[in-house]
Amino acid sequence: MTDLEYILPLWSELESAGADYVLATVVAVEGSSYRRPGARMLLAQDGRRAGTVSGGCLEAEVAKRARWVTSNGPVVERYSTLDDDGDLPYGSGCGGVVYILLERRETASRFLHALKSAWDVRKPMAIATVLEGPRIGERVFAGLPAAEEATGEILLRELAEEAFAGRASIDRRIQLDAESTRVWADYRVARPGLWIFGAGDDAKPLLKLARELGWFVAIADGRSHLATQGRFAAADEIRVLKMSELPNRLGNSLPLLRTDAAVLMTHSFEQDSHILAALMDETQQFPCAYVGVLGPQRRTREALAEAARLRGLTADADLIEQWLAQLHAPTGIDLGADTPASIGLSILAEVQQVLNAATALPLRQVRATGAGVRSLP
Repeated sequence: MTDLEYILPLWSELESAGADYVLATVVAVEGSSYRRPGARMLLAQDGRRAGTVSGGCLEAEVAKRARWVTSNGPVVERYSTLDDDGDLPYGSGCGGVVYILLERRETASRFLHALKSAWDVRKPMAIATVLEGPRIGERVFAGLPAAEEATGEILLRELAEEAFAGRASIDRRIQLDAESTRVWADYRVARPGLWIFGAGDDAKPLLKLARELGWFVAIADGRSHLATQGRFAAADEIRVLKMSELPNRLGNSLPLLRTDAAVLMTHSFEQDSHILAALMDETQQFPCAYVGVLGPQRRTREALAEAARLRGLTADADLIEQWLAQLHAPTGIDLGADTPASIGLSILAEVQQVLNAATALPLRQVRATGAGVRSLP
C-alpha cells in the first residue's frame, strides 16, 4: 500500500499541470520477484518517479523505454532477471520474470482517479483490466460508489464483481470480440488502518512505523493535553475520548473498519477498561481484525472484568476467557523488544502478520509454494 502514498501526490501534481506520464503496473510474475502483481510506479516526463516495481533492479530499465514503448498505446512488457536471460545490466540474478503493463495518461488517468477514491474512503475495490489485444488497458471497476463504477463490457464487469465478491484477484481468459483475451481482475484490500488508543511517548514510534507502510493511523486518548496535533503531526486523525460517554460503542463514533487494527496502550487501567467495553459490538465480539493490549495478561483479565461490569454483565471466568481469546494480549511478537521503538516494531510486526494471515516464520523456513503467482503464457 505504500506505493500509493507516493504515487497519488505526484499524479495529482501532473494532472493539475496537464502533463503526460506513464503508469507501470506489475500484472504477473514467474519465479522469484521482489514485488508481486499490483505493484505500481508512476513516471513523469521530467524524470521523477514514484513507487516501485522491483527491488531496484528494474526501475531504471522500465523508465528508460516507457515512453517509447507506449507511443502507440498500452503494452505489456516482459522483464527477466534470470542470469541467462534478458538485457538487464550487471545480472541482477533475482531469478524471475516480471510482466509490466505500461500505459500513458489517456488510459491511466481514470484508473488513478478510481484508486484515489477508494484510498480516500478506505474501501476495497476490484479492477478488471484487459492485458492483450486491441482493447488492452480497458478497465471496469467493482466496489466503488455506483456513480464512479464503469458500465463497460459485461464480461469485464462480471469478472471484476467476481474478484470483489471473492476478495481475491483473478487471472483468466475470456471471450472479447470473439477472441480469447487475457484479463486480470485485481482485488485491492482497503487501506489498512491502525487505531492507537494511547497518546504517550511510546505511541510515537508505532505511529511512525505504520505511516511508513502507508497506513491510515489515528490516535485516541482521554487526555486532551496528550492527544494533540503538535505531538502527533503525522497522524491522519486525532480524537480526544470522553470517559463519560463510554462504554457506548466506539464503532458508532469512530470510523473503525472491520479490517482495521486497534492497539490499547494508554497505561491507564480506567481508560483501557472503558475502551475494551466500547470496542465490543452488540454480540460481545471485537469487530476489528486485530485488537492488542499492552501489558501483562493478568492486567488485561482485570480490565476485561471491569469492562464486563461497565456493560452490565456478570464477569464470570468463562466470559473473560472468551473475550481474552479474541485479543492479542500482550500485544506484539517476541523480538526481545525493550525500548519504545523496538516495542512498536514488535506490535506492528504482529499486526502485519495477522492482517495478511502470514506465518511470521523466518523466510528460510517457509517452503516456496508458488501461491499468488500469476503467469502469462
